[in-house]
Amino acid sequence: MSATDGMRADWANKDFYAELGVKKDATADEIKKAYRKLARANHPDSHPGDTAKHDKFKAVAEAYDVVGDPEKRKKYDEMRELYAGGGFRGGFPGGFGGGGGGAGGFDLNDLLRERAGGGGGFGDMFGDLFGGGRQRTQQRRPQKGADVETSATISFTDALEGVTISLRLTSDAPCPDCAGTGGKPGTKPHVCPECDGAGFVVASVGGAFSMNETCPACGGRQLVYDEPCPTCHGSGRGLSARSIQARIPAGVKDGQKIRVRGKGAAGENGGPAGDLFVTVKVSPHRVFGRKGDNLTLDVPVSFDEAALGAEIKVPTLSGAPVTLKIPAGTPNGRTFRVRGKGARKSDGTMGDLLATVEVQVPAVLDAAAREAVEAYRAATAGKPLRANLFEGS
Repeated sequence: MSATDGMRADWANKDFYAELGVKKDATADEIKKAYRKLARANHPDSHPGDTAKHDKFKAVAEAYDVVGDPEKRKKYDEMRELYAGGGFRGGFPGGFGGGGGGAGGFDLNDLLRERAGGGGGFGDMFGDLFGGGRQRTQQRRPQKGADVETSATISFTDALEGVTISLRLTSDAPCPDCAGTGGKPGTKPHVCPECDGAGFVVASVGGAFSMNETCPACGGRQLVYDEPCPTCHGSGRGLSARSIQARIPAGVKDGQKIRVRGKGAAGENGGPAGDLFVTVKVSPHRVFGRKGDNLTLDVPVSFDEAALGAEIKVPTLSGAPVTLKIPAGTPNGRTFRVRGKGARKSDGTMGDLLATVEVQVPAVLDAAAREAVEAYRAATAGKPLRANLFEGS
């Protein structure tokens, strides 16, 4: 009997349910709860130097590895059923690998093949449970590519109306020379000895808990090469430069982040690409400002326009001016609202234009203007503006 077959026989004669202290028909949650309790009570970190506790921890972990996995548990139960029913007549003749030995002249592989539904015999039915049979590696799951971030500067007008921009991106991608394998082109890989082809290793995080970590030797690829790729030095990754078109929606604000789906780094193992996040920077406008969904505009008016009233033309972002009626006696700083001439909102409607009056004081007066202002001063001399500042003082 080979060493591998002896291991199988040893495992077959163990009662993993009893090791965990649960019944054969225990639920998955009951099994997990029992394992965690026993693992916590016997963890080597909590009992340094206690060989009995260490052995119990290993036995509990071994049992949970089998019955804690639905597929392995099913195969284990089928094997135990064969054993209990006398299907092997006094045990496992010639170990588990026997093919024709034993009382009655039956072929062990034929029996197991029949019970397994016409599969490939013992090796196929229990190989992945006990480490024998066909060697398999776990199929790596598709992984979404990494998200990529960049920034773009657009004009004030483009921010309000929307624009399609071209972006040049450099992002992580599979190495073009080794196609992401990490091995020197032309060489063949072999199963990673660190993780035995699993792609991950089990690391203790203290107490009774452990977690799976990506294998540091193969980087989760399950296979390793004796000669690494000279381009990526075995990492399997490289840089990819590409140009893409991104649509910036109308009404975007300065500093806003736009998400472009599927334009990030490429996925792995058939996984989808990541997303691109574009931080938009909006250049200031010479005349207009912005306040939420409204545009702002400072409108200079003369003293006589503010005092006597006037109708003046003011620009809009679309280029067509509108007429703003300034009532007589309009104070400096008053804001007028022109509806529908602002920024486009997310629902498609338009914000307003907020025009604020700025009364201009001439720096230099000619003779005629000075004479007029002095006449105005004389006419209003009996109405001091600051009299109320001294009341009650």
